[in-house]
Amino acid sequence: MSETAATPVTEAQVLEALRVVQDPDLHKDIVTLGFVKNVRICGGQVAFDVELTTPACPVKDRLREQAREAVAALPGVERVEVRMTARVRSAMPSRGNVLAGVKNAVAVASGKGGVGKSTVAVNLAIALARTGARVGLMDADVYGPSVPVLLGTDAVRPEVRGERILPIERHGIAFMSMGLLTGKDTPVIWRGPMATRLIQQFLGQVAWGELDYLLIDLPPGTGDVQLTLTQSAPLTGAVVVTTPQDLAVGVTLRGLRMFEQVQVPVLGIVENMSGFACPHCGEHTDVFGHGTGEQAARELGYPFLGAVPIDPALSRAGDAGEPLLVRDEASGSPARAAFERIAEQLAARVSVVNEQTAATLFHPRQVRSDGRSFMIEWSDGAISRIDYHALRLGCPCAMCVDEWTGERRVSAGEIPEDIDLVEVKPVGRYALNLVWSDGHATGIYTFDRLRELGETEPAESAAG
Repeated sequence: MSETAATPVTEAQVLEALRVVQDPDLHKDIVTLGFVKNVRICGGQVAFDVELTTPACPVKDRLREQAREAVAALPGVERVEVRMTARVRSAMPSRGNVLAGVKNAVAVASGKGGVGKSTVAVNLAIALARTGARVGLMDADVYGPSVPVLLGTDAVRPEVRGERILPIERHGIAFMSMGLLTGKDTPVIWRGPMATRLIQQFLGQVAWGELDYLLIDLPPGTGDVQLTLTQSAPLTGAVVVTTPQDLAVGVTLRGLRMFEQVQVPVLGIVENMSGFACPHCGEHTDVFGHGTGEQAARELGYPFLGAVPIDPALSRAGDAGEPLLVRDEASGSPARAAFERIAEQLAARVSVVNEQTAATLFHPRQVRSDGRSFMIEWSDGAISRIDYHALRLGCPCAMCVDEWTGERRVSAGEIPEDIDLVEVKPVGRYALNLVWSDGHATGIYTFDRLRELGETEPAESAAG
């Protein structure tokens, strides 16, 4: 009796098998997210593309292997080829010629000077560019522009064509700075309105071209320039840089509150100058302390993107005008490795914010409490009521839900019956951060999640 040839696998079977592969940041499978492209089947050979939302995806290799294993397990499949690609998305509305062509504008801020914010901005921009992303850097620190020095271009002047200013290209990124328009030792003594006009010019008249990410290095503090940017530029989010000292972290809170108030998502906190490892003996010394930024992020419910250690190679690179990430002799630098990891985490957070912003159908018009339940009046006039206990049980954070399996880690019996809501904080344009009386403060509830959890009355019923 002759053997019957195995029935070839179908595209539908391949896609169904791939639904087990979950993006740990977006919490959806790669088929639902539309990542799977160009499925090709030839006998027992299957090939397809997985198009991620950033070339800097920190779990790219893991997703590739999981996708390969899922399809290889199908009967009749002999060989699987997975090609990883990337297309950076944007969820921000266009504002005419303001940053036209820029998919994601990210502010890099600090509550005070001297924390290494510009060094962080420069090295993150280059780290993102080295993954294959198209990256720009705007030095909006009008009063103390240091990016030209860090990039070794302080003697270069930008070209003007018509009414457009051409950014300088350096180390794979395009950048513009006030420092390119003044002398090296010329102080900038401007009042607020003059500084804000310059920033608006950088936003609307610099020919940035098509960029995946534009990092904007803000002046320290929360003054006119910062407010102008948050009100004029379509910011995807902000990164806040601090050092481990309690003073620096305390001042950083002001910057965080500013972004909350103007509904710009805080993408995460970076702790710079976080400990020193002796290159000779390996002994670790916490010169300014360690972990305070991470602790603040955890307590406030913000992502912690990572810590950058004190590294002599980083200081030498800045003085030489050659960023750490482009110096061959710094390939083993701990600070360089930290910047590469932080860039991956930043890109992942941008993808999360874009996905959640795009998926948000309704926005709260008003939130209030009646003592035991949370009430939300939505933009469509509907009203949701959610019992505190159910709301706390529905917390979506990684402490309460396994990010890979979706399994809930907290049971109803572990939550106090008299749980109380202590504080409600906005998270960008898509979520609320809820702080509870049991000390839990890391839950970020998207608007859609809140709508699902509550008993929602349609607009007609609510009005009646």
